[in-house]
Amino acid sequence: MCTLEKRGNLFILTLTGEDQHRFNPDLISSLLDLLSQVKAQATSGSVLITLAQGKFFSYGFDLDWAQAAGSERGAAKRLQDMADLFKPVIATLLSLPMPTIAAITGHAVAAGFTLALSHDYLIMRKDRGILWMPEVDIAVTLPDYINALFKEKIGDSSVRRDLFLRGLKMKGDEAEKRGVVKAAYDGEAEVREASVCLAENLGKRKWHSEVYAEIRKGLYPQLSAILGLSHKVYAIARL
Repeated sequence: MCTLEKRGNLFILTLTGEDQHRFNPDLISSLLDLLSQVKAQATSGSVLITLAQGKFFSYGFDLDWAQAAGSERGAAKRLQDMADLFKPVIATLLSLPMPTIAAITGHAVAAGFTLALSHDYLIMRKDRGILWMPEVDIAVTLPDYINALFKEKIGDSSVRRDLFLRGLKMKGDEAEKRGVVKAAYDGEAEVREASVCLAENLGKRKWHSEVYAEIRKGLYPQLSAILGLSHKVYAIARL
């Protein structure tokens, strides 16, 4: 379902396979396990890149698994369970002691978009793939932590309106123009190359790992509070 590779100071987390990489309890558990390994092995200069194989970055929660409960009430409970299980993934990324990059080479939808946005930098391809929050179309409300993530990560309220209240399918060019992603490139190879280049440049700065994580949490106070992340103060002089 997902793998972790270490190349020097770079951690490469890959959602494997040619499917839609939909999040169910098994995949969420696997993600958390690998992110815990990344955190445990972090050193000054570490950087995480998250990417996916195939045409999908992730299509969000596994609605088939939810509907397999056999009733509307059971499906709703399973959907809530997935949202609850996914919350620690976002918390872990927000508190990870290193820069993080999402290399989006396919569709990032709903919780898949949320996963990507939880990284510090998003790099996307122009020729294929969309960012899409379809909840208004499928009549599903959003958990508080996802609302807070989008509010604090995307400052332009008109962008949030278009994503949440219009169900806009945003392609790479528009995402770059409207500030949702750092950059968009013509193909998968270019996205991966740019992501590695950015990671290597960030890693060279060798920032203090815990200070980096604390500054990030302080940058998104509402989200940190909802995720239950405390904020510590460090005073470390590096001249």
